[in-house]
Amino acid sequence: MLLGSIFAILFYLATVIFLVGLGERILRYSRTPAPLVIPTTPAPTTRTGVCARIFREVVFFESLFKGSKWSWLFGWLFHFGMLVALMRHLRYFTEPVWSWVILIQWAGVYAGIAMFLGLAGLWLRRLMVDRIRYISAPSDHLMLALLLAIAGSGLAMKYGQHTDIVSVKAFALGLVRFDWQPLPSDGLLILHLSFVLVLMLIFPFSKLLHAPGVFFSPTRNMRDTPREHRHVAPWANDPPRSSSE
Repeated sequence: MLLGSIFAILFYLATVIFLVGLGERILRYSRTPAPLVIPTTPAPTTRTGVCARIFREVVFFESLFKGSKWSWLFGWLFHFGMLVALMRHLRYFTEPVWSWVILIQWAGVYAGIAMFLGLAGLWLRRLMVDRIRYISAPSDHLMLALLLAIAGSGLAMKYGQHTDIVSVKAFALGLVRFDWQPLPSDGLLILHLSFVLVLMLIFPFSKLLHAPGVFFSPTRNMRDTPREHRHVAPWANDPPRSSSE
């Protein structure tokens, strides 16, 4: 029970830091001025077109596909695999389990494999492509290593050292209901949960913020209308100050 209590406290703390940090960054993004019209052309001229563009960017990684097919393949495998794996994990936090979560359980294992392969490909790209290796910081490699550790430890529990998933679900439901339950002391499970905790703690302060940041990028969310409408920044309308002030 002591182990379960420790991890319960850590998960509550990590959740608060994750939500508060993410909310603060999103608020900062929303308040950041964009004084220039700088959409990447060719760009849409209507709000509907902008929404469609952002949708294609978020779901299909349109600009990455145009830039590098290999980067697009590995990046899409990772993100899509992670999304399905996260949705599959909802079975641990719901009772009864939602019907659509039950339907995707068979795909969850393949999604974990896709996530792992995508991450491995992205890491090899950073190591083997000269121009990418030149601009890669140590934090980039550490982030990929952390994500690989999460995916790898999850797959290892599936195909290698199995854990008591009934007890794991009881622990997860206890977190949701504020009714703490014992956590199995399996080494791989502890490692897997520890890696997830680290990811939650550093997410609001890392480059992973490109997830919400893409919606605030002026190169993507602006209409290409500088010829139809003059864009004037608020500070440009301020009266000029005299030299004596």
